[in-house]
Amino acid sequence: MQLTKYAHSCVRLEHDGGVLVIDPGGFSEPVALDGADAVLITHEHPDHVNVEALVRQLDRRPVPVYGPSSLARTLGEAAEALEPVEAGQSFTAAGVAVRAYGGRHAVIHPDIPVVDNLGYLVNDVVYHPGDSLVVPDDVQVDTLFAPIHAPWSKFSEVVDFIRAVAPRRAFALHDALLNDNGYGVLDRQYTALSNCEYQRLEPGTKIDG
Repeated sequence: MQLTKYAHSCVRLEHDGGVLVIDPGGFSEPVALDGADAVLITHEHPDHVNVEALVRQLDRRPVPVYGPSSLARTLGEAAEALEPVEAGQSFTAAGVAVRAYGGRHAVIHPDIPVVDNLGYLVNDVVYHPGDSLVVPDDVQVDTLFAPIHAPWSKFSEVVDFIRAVAPRRAFALHDALLNDNGYGVLDRQYTALSNCEYQRLEPGTKIDG
């Protein structure tokens, strides 16, 4: 696979001619959707799904959109493309094997409703947890995209999550709310404490999966 990390939580995967895009949200570049054969959405928050950009892409080229069934109320006219997915389900998207984990978003605050959230394991090697710290404990993950900063997260919990997943390498995810000062501090700390190869990729960077 070839992986392209776009801004915030968006990752594009290309494998055997198929293009799979995960979480093309409002902070991410719409170009990530160009040529997509399928789209995975972890949950309904706008930083993970840019509905307007998704509708434009579906108008150009209809493709399946996989995500929690609750996503339908957010997708509007794009809801007809939704293929509902549940935690524990395995399926094929853009010719690539995918398995869903978790089921619920991390708690932001007790007064804020918790929405559905799915983490996706792609091709048994790449894991994107969305907005959760659910560990896929039935597989050895090679490449983890770790949400390094969010209103719901705590640094020590993210470090422990990375250590529990124990990937060969981890790349920063969910980082659009940081400035250069925050990037510098967190990059140093995650590099020192993650117990794996850690790196933050600039948007548009391509790597081999």
